Amino acid sequence: MEIKKSGSQPSQKGPAEWFTGAVRIDPLNQTLAPARVGCASVTFEPSARTAWHTHPLGQTLIVTAGCGWAQRWGGPREEIRPGDVVWIPAGEKHWHGATATTAMTHIAIQEQLDGAAVEWLEHVSEEQYRAGD
Repeated sequence: MEIKKSGSQPSQKGPAEWFTGAVRIDPLNQTLAPARVGCASVTFEPSARTAWHTHPLGQTLIVTAGCGWAQRWGGPREEIRPGDVVWIPAGEKHWHGATATTAMTHIAIQEQLDGAAVEWLEHVSEEQYRAGD
């Protein structure tokens, strides 16, 4: 058993290649093979969001604070709030982040396949982000 004490892992700034706006990633757990599940708490400031991306084995998001949006490719932008659990199936192109006026934090849980947990794609355009306003 291993206990990672709160605050023992440094926060990271979300890289501009993968995110738009101010994003903080707080690692929670990265396992070693043969385990392949990793998770992090991710905080998006207002208007911050991921780029479009997919996960080879899917992803679960557990919203813990604020109000955000999530959208699958070709689907409507949907509001997500604390207590909501979002399941994104393997290979589904999607994005998630804060609303234009409210920060949002979620726990992101995903598995690696052949060492990769995510495939990053193009950034979400301002037009795509605002669709539904």
